[in-house]
Amino acid sequence: MITPQSQQQSSDAPVALITGAGAGIGRLAALDLAARGYRVLLVGRTLSKLDSVREAMMGAGASHVPECVALDLGDLGAVRRGASQILGQTPKLHLLINNAGVAAERGVSTDGFERTFAVNHLGHFALTLQLWPALRNAGHARVITVASRAHRHCRAWSWDSVRGPTRSLTGVPEYAQSKLANILFATELARRAAVSGVYSCSLHPGVLDTEIWRQLPAWLRVMNRWRLDAADAGGRALVHAALDAPADTNGKYFDGTRLQNPSTLACDADLARTLWVKSLQWTQLTDPTTV
Repeated sequence: MITPQSQQQSSDAPVALITGAGAGIGRLAALDLAARGYRVLLVGRTLSKLDSVREAMMGAGASHVPECVALDLGDLGAVRRGASQILGQTPKLHLLINNAGVAAERGVSTDGFERTFAVNHLGHFALTLQLWPALRNAGHARVITVASRAHRHCRAWSWDSVRGPTRSLTGVPEYAQSKLANILFATELARRAAVSGVYSCSLHPGVLDTEIWRQLPAWLRVMNRWRLDAADAGGRALVHAALDAPADTNGKYFDGTRLQNPSTLACDADLARTLWVKSLQWTQLTDPTTV
């Protein structure tokens, strides 16, 4: 659902869409971009959280009324419907921040995929490709995909583990593989989108105290906080990649605001291409970057 305020927007403002905008670094990035004059689309599962961010943005003097889009990235049908609504009102999308993520969740998605892989990778893959006309129309658009240093814990890719329920007791191996998928996706998108002038990169925003850890048991979440940094640094890293990263960092991986080489597996070009092709099959999409 897109809130009705979208009817009031100026057509000349740059447009940014942020998934997982209801809390954490997504919320911080939304406030920052709104202060810079962006028209911001807030995407998340819980409309009440998005409304809270929208109100905070308006209270801070946002130039354009933010729009709230209720969307579950773990449901490919919902992604399809949400993308269609967005395209109907947003012919140009200058900035797409694939930020939403889950960790320590267990289960299976609406479409039969492991829950963490479905939300962290497949939903963002589908959303990005379905918003491709608006990204291409914007000219020099940017797609920023939030990954994690945790991708280094995935030492071998498992195709079997992405289908069906979560296999591990903790969900940590599945999380690591989903974050590896984020990097592979961002790199392959950069390669395929270069001819269209669309920039793509991935980043580890930091080990942050955000709602991504909400599924941990309460006692473990309290202990976990001892090793976490405040979310502010992650928000700044996200905005840096979105606005300030040089064009020659296309396809690269950032740790905070610094370029860094990801794991050897994350640099596997054949794996990146295979994941792209399989993701197209799983989402039943046609590759718009080849058109």
